[in-house]
Amino acid sequence: MTGSSGEAEAMPPNPLDPQESLKPTPAAVGAEIPHPAQPLYAEDSATTKAEKGERHGLMKCDGSDGGVEESPAKRIKLEAEGHEGRVGTHGPTPSERQKGVAPIKAEFLVYPPGSKQDRSGTVIDDDAAEASHHADQGTPSDPRPAKRKDKSRGQNTNRQFGSWKDDKGLCQSRSTQTEFSPEQCRFGDKCKFEHDLRKYLKDYKRGDLTTFGGVCPIWELKGKCDAGWKCRFVGSHMQERDTEDGKKELLLVEKDQSGNLLSVSERSSRETDTVNLATTQQKLDLAKRRTQTPKADAYTDWLEKNSKELEKKLHSGQQNGAPAEGGVKIDDTDSAVKETAVEENRALYTEPPFLPSEKRRIYFGPETPVLAPLTTQGNLPFRRLCVSLGAQLTYSEMAMGMSLIQGQKSEWALMRAHASETTPPAYRPQSSAVENYDNAKDFKFGAQIAANKPWIALKTTEILTSTCPRLRVVDLNCGCPIDLVYRQGAGSALLDSPSKLEKILRGMNAVSGHVPITVKIRMGTKTERPTALKLVDRLVHGGHETLEAGNAPSGVAAITLHGRSRQQRYTKDADWEYIAECAALIRDFNRRGDDLADTVREADARSQPSAGKVFFVGNGDCYSHADYAAHLSSAGVHSVMLARGALIKPWLFEEIASGQYLDKSATERLALVEQYVRFGLETWGSDEMGVGTTRRFLLEWLSFAYRYVPVGLLEVLPPGLQDRPPAWRGRNELETLLGSGDFRDWIKISEMFLGPAHKDFRFAPKHKSNSYEIEAEG
Repeated sequence: MTGSSGEAEAMPPNPLDPQESLKPTPAAVGAEIPHPAQPLYAEDSATTKAEKGERHGLMKCDGSDGGVEESPAKRIKLEAEGHEGRVGTHGPTPSERQKGVAPIKAEFLVYPPGSKQDRSGTVIDDDAAEASHHADQGTPSDPRPAKRKDKSRGQNTNRQFGSWKDDKGLCQSRSTQTEFSPEQCRFGDKCKFEHDLRKYLKDYKRGDLTTFGGVCPIWELKGKCDAGWKCRFVGSHMQERDTEDGKKELLLVEKDQSGNLLSVSERSSRETDTVNLATTQQKLDLAKRRTQTPKADAYTDWLEKNSKELEKKLHSGQQNGAPAEGGVKIDDTDSAVKETAVEENRALYTEPPFLPSEKRRIYFGPETPVLAPLTTQGNLPFRRLCVSLGAQLTYSEMAMGMSLIQGQKSEWALMRAHASETTPPAYRPQSSAVENYDNAKDFKFGAQIAANKPWIALKTTEILTSTCPRLRVVDLNCGCPIDLVYRQGAGSALLDSPSKLEKILRGMNAVSGHVPITVKIRMGTKTERPTALKLVDRLVHGGHETLEAGNAPSGVAAITLHGRSRQQRYTKDADWEYIAECAALIRDFNRRGDDLADTVREADARSQPSAGKVFFVGNGDCYSHADYAAHLSSAGVHSVMLARGALIKPWLFEEIASGQYLDKSATERLALVEQYVRFGLETWGSDEMGVGTTRRFLLEWLSFAYRYVPVGLLEVLPPGLQDRPPAWRGRNELETLLGSGDFRDWIKISEMFLGPAHKDFRFAPKHKSNSYEIEAEG
């Protein structure tokens, strides 16, 4: 027991001889103190660690104890070895900043600097930031040939999330009707769902949530809740009325824009704020192969025929520039003869069935920071949150082309966009602006697809552009490093097949109508052999065989380069020097296009990108407004794409717009979590399924958001995206909780807005091997 301040600490009784009290061991002996503070275990949550630290104190930065003492022997050893500087008051200076470790001020460290526990967090595999759910399908991340016993390897293999649903569901025929509605279930007695409304509410549906004041956030916002009786807040929009025969009838209520409740007869349909919705019939037609793609079919046939003609010419024994049968030898010394020879050689090839349509003008600039296409985390609620914080351009999660062609509901759901994503992006006209660009007709939202064969990419593009009217661009993913995608020949595998990639993009450009085509690439597949510079040159100018056959270049409107190779995945720093080299090539291409404008040598606008210009976007390790500004000026890119930086702190877009660091308080950050939950319930519904889905994707986001270290806790700026912090505590308990890497704390945060998780809910963090299983309530 500890007495009042200044009193010595009493010794515990002697277990061998109670009459003789124990005596403290001299410091020179080096024994541990009799009642040490509770140790901090690795499995402790951040809140628990902070509570222990506040209860017992921490080693202060001046070396004095704050309630937790080092053993006397260790203190002597530290003093003898001259380690005072490691626990000094100033911490590391900018020149002493340790690479890969976040420079947190000493007073916020859980462990004293220099102690054995003072270590940064483990390096996290960020394949989760791009296409992770394709790895969830069971393919190991190990590049060795797959064996049966290896199928369970990998962090993201077969992640299970359990289930969340009512004990017995309510029949859809009753979900939005009054209790005594005459509407009959079309399945009759064979229906396996409940039809007795009161029995469903009492026995099969979990109790109403008390969060948000017990009021359904969807009903409060829109005046109507589509979940009806299944809503977890149904008590806020239901009433009981007396019928003419003296019975009590339950009914749902709506309200108008003025807040007045509407009767059943006054209800009206409301327009949805979600766009690019494929109808059930459209998806069914795709699944039954009834959807026609005439442009894609015709162009695919031409690509195959043109490839055979090229192969015949290039592999028919032609040596040292000798022409193929019927061809003319090209003499590089005489430009006039050369031009004639090129024209005669072009006559040997079949013309494409049609030329591309002239594209809608688009624009990328310093005022248009781009949110990257992020599988799993880049869902509609998160994109909507980022747009509200200043994101100017967004992309769908990567969708597999074959799945879209087959009409799979899960893949078509990725194409949905919120109305806020269909508004024009920011635009400040400059001398370098695109000619005839109409900002009022531009959108923020684009779709990203992955395909491994030309016919898949072309069919997908034609179907997308005809089904989804609010698409800014269709982007082809050539950067996904996930093994499952790579082994199928899609994603970053296309980097090793530049001719094939050029054909795919040219074909997409031909069948996309007025929607521009863009592409996202990496530096290459191997770190020591970057190929992006040659690939960019091919995409904007055309490859040798393209020019030989007289075909137009790919016509891409924009190229995004991630400054890492596939081999690097998300480790190491992005190579912005290499990005700058590629940007210089794009600037040269655009400058030459300007020189040829309004001359007889100006290319056909239908085969060119927007006004003959190609935009170039850099991607990799942008985590602050300072990084953004530096990349624009030093690399010479038109804009920068934000991926993990936006996942960790979505207000990065606000920082870029304001040009300063924003030290968001814990309360402000929690408000963003609440906003995400509201958007999630609007997207997925407020019934049991919608609440569970919102919780699952909220936890996915928090698995990145917890990495944020508040600016006020850092000694040195700017923060580094690759930096991993030592164990730290925040300026208050909530800030500590939000920075916890323990997924159980993420569950606590979700329960603040979504109530207790369903008894069957499971969550396996992407970066952890452990999982979450909640015990049954009660």
